Amino acid sequence: MSIHLQQDQQNPHPEVPDDWFSPREQKKMEAHAIKRPSLSYWADTWRRLKQNKLAMFSLSVLIFLFIMALLGPLLAPNSVTEQRLSMQNLPPSAAHWFGTDELGRDVFTRTWYGARISLFVGVMAALIDFAIGVIYGGIAGYKGGRYDHVMMRIVEVLYGLPYLLVVILLMVLMGPGLVTIIVALTVTGWIGMARIVRGQVLQLKSQEYVLASKTFGAKSLRIIRRNLLPNTMGPIIVQMTLTVPTAIFAEAFLSFLGLGIQAPFASWGVMANDALPTVLSDNGHWWRLFFPAFFISLTMFCFNNLGDGLQDALDPKMKR
Repeated sequence: MSIHLQQDQQNPHPEVPDDWFSPREQKKMEAHAIKRPSLSYWADTWRRLKQNKLAMFSLSVLIFLFIMALLGPLLAPNSVTEQRLSMQNLPPSAAHWFGTDELGRDVFTRTWYGARISLFVGVMAALIDFAIGVIYGGIAGYKGGRYDHVMMRIVEVLYGLPYLLVVILLMVLMGPGLVTIIVALTVTGWIGMARIVRGQVLQLKSQEYVLASKTFGAKSLRIIRRNLLPNTMGPIIVQMTLTVPTAIFAEAFLSFLGLGIQAPFASWGVMANDALPTVLSDNGHWWRLFFPAFFISLTMFCFNNLGDGLQDALDPKMKR
């Protein structure tokens, strides 16, 4: 990559042969190329990510969603819990931008309050999967042998557990709520992260710089923390961006089934569950289902596109 960049800097006009320039001009271009430092790995990754317009658009939308999740309920003129039975199921208007629900509550305010819950669940699930998966997969890949065999058999057992059965069991033991949702999503959600980290560590631990660290007496924890994990951050970041929409959709699915967040709290899945009977009725209050479903779809779309863009930007084979 550095050689390629230096060649571009040496000759600013690739269509013109180098021998057309005088020796003095060639020396100036070579000196400029040597003086100008090459881009670092993360700077070059950010440069190539910015060239992906769809990924940058998705990143902008996600930033907007996070800002509105924080400030939306505060900026809205109506309270998230205030009930006005005289204003039931009003369509979108200047007073209620997203309409009202069956209890007269403002759907705009509840949509952004639900964004807090849904995005919080997604981010927390991704962070917990990151912590458990990186530690577990890093140890299994680095130790290898018997340790790797036993740890991977445990992973296979957990992977074979029915997801919905685990969630229902946790709901019975812990009761429905936000903490239960996060625990249910992370009981087996870290397995994919652990497998990715293990595979990367198995490839990297035989590299020369790792063997050199072992020769100089570096401890295993230091080698994993300083040599192995920094070189696996690319796949880890991509996996995290794909874990967030999966967790958001799982929370919406569980809340839609009545196993998730309970009243008076609201999430996008709870709002969709409450709106479905009215949409299927003759009245057809479409706005109550449209807005939570739209933001669930938009969030998943943006996270998936951002993950694909990061995967292309972080892939060494895609460097140009």
